[in-house]
Amino acid sequence: MPKVTFLPTNVTVEFDPETLPYSGHGKPGSLLDIALNFGIDLEHACGGNCACTTCHVIVRQGEENLSEMEDDEADKVDEAAGVTIHSRLGCQAVVKGDVVVEVPDWNRNYVSEGGGSINLGDAIPAEKKG
Repeated sequence: MPKVTFLPTNVTVEFDPETLPYSGHGKPGSLLDIALNFGIDLEHACGGNCACTTCHVIVRQGEENLSEMEDDEADKVDEAAGVTIHSRLGCQAVVKGDVVVEVPDWNRNYVSEGGGSINLGDAIPAEKKG
């Protein structure tokens, strides 16, 4: 069974992709989906729709065990604070094996200061409105 370790809290979760309930945010089996299933705070202002960068994570190990980055994610991740060549959006990166990811400090600070997770539901980014 795949394992995901979230840094800096060093929390590791193991899950069965076939039985993991879908939480409705991000792609099923994504880092965001897994985090929410295990009570791990990972900001997701757009509800996991690849419309913001608040679920930005840095992959420290196991990049090959994540789904390929699609163009929409690549365009959006470039806008993230503290972006690196190992940056991914938690809502888009589907886990296929063991992975270690770091939640950037700006995201951790937001959650620890009482910001919590924001769900804007079906918010549509301005550039996609007709």
